Amino acid sequence: MASKLTKKSLRIKVSDSIGDVSALLYLPSDAECILVFAHGAGAGMINKSMEQFSLTLAEQKIATLRFNFPYMEKGKKVPDKKPVCIATIQAAVLKASKLCPELQLFAGGKSFGGRMTSTAASEGLLPEIKGIVFFGFPLHAPGRESNERAEHLYNVKVPMLFLQGTRDSLASLDFLKPVIKKLGKKAELFIIEGADHSFHVPKDNKLKDSDVVKLIGEKVKAFLINN
Repeated sequence: MASKLTKKSLRIKVSDSIGDVSALLYLPSDAECILVFAHGAGAGMINKSMEQFSLTLAEQKIATLRFNFPYMEKGKKVPDKKPVCIATIQAAVLKASKLCPELQLFAGGKSFGGRMTSTAASEGLLPEIKGIVFFGFPLHAPGRESNERAEHLYNVKVPMLFLQGTRDSLASLDFLKPVIKKLGKKAELFIIEGADHSFHVPKDNKLKDSDVVKLIGEKVKAFLINN
């Protein structure tokens, strides 16, 4: 029997001072776990990339809870300060645990959203989660290769999956690979040949964009069921 996918729009209250934000739950009838899925800095929870990943993960029996950060909710372009982002992620994780208490709970996100999630985890603020998935970790600004943004990762206690393209201008593999090695057994690096930071691949690449999305979905499923 085919799985039924329930899509539900929600509101998540962050705090009295911050207010609430929009959220979107995709819940397969046969879900085995749930991923709190934060958006990147430049696009909110409703964008083509996150929609594709959420649908693909649903096919892999993975529920997702997407949400907007407050700045995106208000239509602003500049991301919120770290405390606001962390508070929003905490609220989303708590919401997911209440909505689906029977499911294993994971968190992560695209670029900025993933980095803010790991920042919260590094400060011990997400004790409910079993692991973190990075859909392109933004290790550095384009053309400014370094590993400064990785320092907090060494304080994260849960397993981490890094999904990275070989053409990602925000994560030189020459800098990222040593970070992964230093993190040891709690970190796994999955490289997608030809993909950029948005997981787009050139027309002459061996993999097509649709292949990349499917490949990532399968890899995320394998990571989640093993943790």
